Amino acid sequence: MASDSGSNMDREMILADFQACTGIDNIAEAIALLELNNWDLVAAINGVIPQENGILQSTFTSEGSQTSPFGENSQAAAAATAPTAPPSSAASSSPPSSSSSSSSSAFCPVLPSRHIVERQPRMLNFHIEYRTRSVEVVLEEASTVGEIKQILETELHVPVSKMQLKGWKSGDVSDSTALRSLHLPKNNSLYVLTPDIAPTATTSQSSSVQQESLNQNYLLIISHREAQREYSLNFPATRTIQEVKRNISDLTNIPVRHQQWDGWPASASDDSMTLSSSGISYPCHHLTVCRRSSPAATLEPSEECTDVHMVSDSEGDDFEDASEFGVDESEIFGMGSSSCRKSPMMPENSENEGDALLHFTGEFSSRYGDCHPVFFIGSLEAASQEAFFGKARDRKLLAIYLHNDDSVLSNVFCSQMMCAESIVSYLSQNFITWAWDVTKEANKARLLTMCTRHFGSVVAQTIRTYKTDQFPLLLIVMGKRTSNEVLNVIQGNTTVDELMMRLMGAMEIFTSQQQEDIRDEDEREARETVKREQDEAYRLSLEADRKKREAQEREEAEQVRQERIRKEQEEEREAIRLSLEQTLPPEPKEEEGEPVSKLRIRTPSGEFLERRFLGSCKLQVLFDFVASKGYPSDEFKILTTFPRRNITQLDPAWTLLEAKLFPQETLFLEAKE
Repeated sequence: MASDSGSNMDREMILADFQACTGIDNIAEAIALLELNNWDLVAAINGVIPQENGILQSTFTSEGSQTSPFGENSQAAAAATAPTAPPSSAASSSPPSSSSSSSSSAFCPVLPSRHIVERQPRMLNFHIEYRTRSVEVVLEEASTVGEIKQILETELHVPVSKMQLKGWKSGDVSDSTALRSLHLPKNNSLYVLTPDIAPTATTSQSSSVQQESLNQNYLLIISHREAQREYSLNFPATRTIQEVKRNISDLTNIPVRHQQWDGWPASASDDSMTLSSSGISYPCHHLTVCRRSSPAATLEPSEECTDVHMVSDSEGDDFEDASEFGVDESEIFGMGSSSCRKSPMMPENSENEGDALLHFTGEFSSRYGDCHPVFFIGSLEAASQEAFFGKARDRKLLAIYLHNDDSVLSNVFCSQMMCAESIVSYLSQNFITWAWDVTKEANKARLLTMCTRHFGSVVAQTIRTYKTDQFPLLLIVMGKRTSNEVLNVIQGNTTVDELMMRLMGAMEIFTSQQQEDIRDEDEREARETVKREQDEAYRLSLEADRKKREAQEREEAEQVRQERIRKEQEEEREAIRLSLEQTLPPEPKEEEGEPVSKLRIRTPSGEFLERRFLGSCKLQVLFDFVASKGYPSDEFKILTTFPRRNITQLDPAWTLLEAKLFPQETLFLEAKE
């Protein structure tokens, strides 16, 4: 028992020393920390106050002596101020560990912590993993778990509500849990789980890299062997291999089908691939091009009927080398036998112009691709209405494309001119484009009839003068006030630049005319606006006069009605007065044998009404008399002078004697409120 008592006393001293050194006032928390360190005072203090903060360290010698970091002065102070140990404590013997623990009180006296050391906050380090990212967080031990999550929300852009912080040795903890209560070591490793958020980081990074690659530019250094010339060309990553070959065709005059290339990687197996996906080197790649020697073989009969669009690898290829394949030029340009002719652009004798244009658009797209002008679907009259008869600011030029399959220029003009991006864009922005096929004589005759009706016989005669090999034609028509004018007729034997220049020239003329029309229209609208405002002001004036007149008429009618009501009321009052006057008993004489009361009544106008009544008369007779004089009892009250009494409030069945109006009395009338 003595040993247990001594052990308990040692622990009480260790607990007191620990609280004094650490400043922890909560006894339960202090005991828990000492229990974690097997009641080793130095270990417990170092667990709470780390060495790097300059707090307690103990070095044990072989003889069991110890050195305090407070120095000799502190030891002396400790010896001077330490309380005297009880005899049982001094006499008891304990194991070395107990002795070490108990003897530690020699260097940590039981004094307030501020007298021993200035305590600094303990810092905890956290290494937190989230998917492919890691975050380092340093917080004071007094912080909470929620503060860690708030820092992670800023760093990881993950809402706190969807974040699960795992890796705590004590299991899951709440956001309000203090880190000090978890008794954590200095360095900790945690991880974040977000089961409600799909792992899209990799996908977004991949999308970002792909988008960045599409915004790059490639420098292609292309060597032309025959000319012994080198071209340095910049191309965006979205440009296709086919487009690069077409550009080289323009520079070297080598059609795409005759180009032989060296330097393309094996992955560039399809000319429709973009440069970014072809596998070429970034930012610079070297290529070599030359003219490929043509075989002497002759094409198969089935190939002879192939349209030029099918023979060529590119719509931009030249047709001057078609003879190298043994193909007759007339067959390439659609002039061979009827067995290998393509389907017509427009059916013959079509009843509806809209249906004919739909067929034309579909056939044009199938031959030359979807990059072409937007053809107006409808009659020539409807196209003219759309182009010429809107507001001046919305008007456009009318471009009439006349196609003829029998012309050798049709395929070249359509594929290289009408399908050029610059031409398509310019026509779409500034023109209404209408098309017609004149290959068949019936369709041509129908066109001439329409042109005569809308543009006059001169235009129709002009179209007749053009021969087949001069087609296709592009007529530029401008609408005017009185008639429509053909500004330009562009034939098929032109280039893209020349076509663009002529379109722009027509646009300049049209713009000048349009500005005049806009000014005229604005002036006309201004005049019409003024006229509308004047008409509206006149209408409002008439409306105001009408309302004023109606109001005056209503007022006059109301006056007439009020006057009629007033007259009716006066007549009614007069009738009542006369009736009451007739029902009054005769006025008694003074010498009557019965008691007679003489009453004098003052009216609101200052006049006096005087009459004699029998004392036995009822008050109702008095009321009737006053009413017969124009003062009905429902509008006036009869009052005595002194004392002031309201006679009209008395019972009408009372007599004058009962009402004390005898033998004489002066009364006055007062209007009721």
